[in-house]
Amino acid sequence: MVDSRASAFARLFEAVHEGVYIGTVGPDTSSTIAANPHLKLIFGYAGESPERDVRPFDRDRFVDPQARVALLERLTSDGSVNDYLLRLRRADGNPVWVELTARADAPGADDSVRIEALVRDVSERKKLDDETRDIYHQLLQAEKMAALGQTVSGVAHELNNPLATILSWAERLSGRTGLDDPVRRGLETILSESERAARIVRNLLTFARKRQTTRAMVDVNQVVRETLALRAYEQRITNITVIDALAAGLPQVFADGHQVQQVLLNLMINAEQAMLAANGRGTLVVRTWQGPDQESVVVEVNDDGPGIPEDLQPKIFDPFFTTKEVGKGTGLGLTVAYAIVQEHGGRIRIESRLKGGTSFYVEMPVSGGKLTPLPLMRERLGDAPEAVADASILVVEDEAKLASAVVDALQDVGYVVQHALDGEEALKKVKAESFDLVICDLKMPRMDGPSFYRMLADARPACRSA
Repeated sequence: MVDSRASAFARLFEAVHEGVYIGTVGPDTSSTIAANPHLKLIFGYAGESPERDVRPFDRDRFVDPQARVALLERLTSDGSVNDYLLRLRRADGNPVWVELTARADAPGADDSVRIEALVRDVSERKKLDDETRDIYHQLLQAEKMAALGQTVSGVAHELNNPLATILSWAERLSGRTGLDDPVRRGLETILSESERAARIVRNLLTFARKRQTTRAMVDVNQVVRETLALRAYEQRITNITVIDALAAGLPQVFADGHQVQQVLLNLMINAEQAMLAANGRGTLVVRTWQGPDQESVVVEVNDDGPGIPEDLQPKIFDPFFTTKEVGKGTGLGLTVAYAIVQEHGGRIRIESRLKGGTSFYVEMPVSGGKLTPLPLMRERLGDAPEAVADASILVVEDEAKLASAVVDALQDVGYVVQHALDGEEALKKVKAESFDLVICDLKMPRMDGPSFYRMLADARPACRSA
């Protein structure tokens, strides 16, 4: 009876699909009494390896040495652990996630404990858990961006109107002759600072709303080369070495080339500033390749700068978050980049180690077709036309001060200008007389710009929009 029982346990020990370990674990070393075949499989040992050589709990088998100390403390104080998660190393040095369920005898004179343990490989489950957590964080980020977008859009619109008024008056006044030098310098300061504020508002609006984009089949490598060319002079004079490793034969992606370039420019400028601030020089590496699933084209922008602390990395895409000095960043660059990549159905992520540099990865989805790339350069506007004698313009704007500034500026150059407070008043004026040009705001009380345009198009089919 005893022999049959022992034989049954021996067969179970050999056949069970759980790692079984019996041995002692001490502060400095461990020794193995028994290790079953599945334990050898988990940790990458050959099946014929002697059991005494299978020592998964040696100090060098732990990815984090402190995890071994914590495990020994738990076994010593509690006498057992259940489903205890550990990251250990296999025989080839590669990490493996395991769950440990074990009981321990009282520690001996050398503080070592004898344990009997079941070990389960949970690497795949841990990978799925991490992927699920990443997806959850991406969803949270997307929801946060959507909520912030609605708020920011309203704030940006409210800022835009007074800024436009200030810019209009500053431009008109600075163009006058006979101004004293102090007055001219003051006007130039007002103009430059207003333009800076207007750029921030434009960035806010880019982040806050989905813009109408011009998309075509784009060669990502070409966009990278053009972006590097834009930065070439600045990189040369600031001791930034550039290495590009662009994979040949990449499929084209359906994207707005200008927006992709905006993303890459932002990442490159951030990398340059980080390297210069930390080291006074640096190496920028830009790589491209096709994703392993053949579904995406990946662009990596890598720097050898100071890196970004792990606790700050979840915040870097948040609006107004910046690690730069005051006055050197608005905290909107990466937010805008994130919004553009998301709008294209792509992903953007970061890998960074403190004092070990930073890599940003931009993944753009691949289109099934291989069409000839369309020209991506927008048509440039010509010089402002000279005022046509007696040409009439209707300005539709509910902000009185902005409307006044626009009307005065147009009248200064010879146009005949009328003003309407909203779409309803504008429609009455259009039906009463003809205008050569109508300039209309988008957001207005009673009747907004798009509604006014549709009714104007019905009333005057010959009119053209710009």
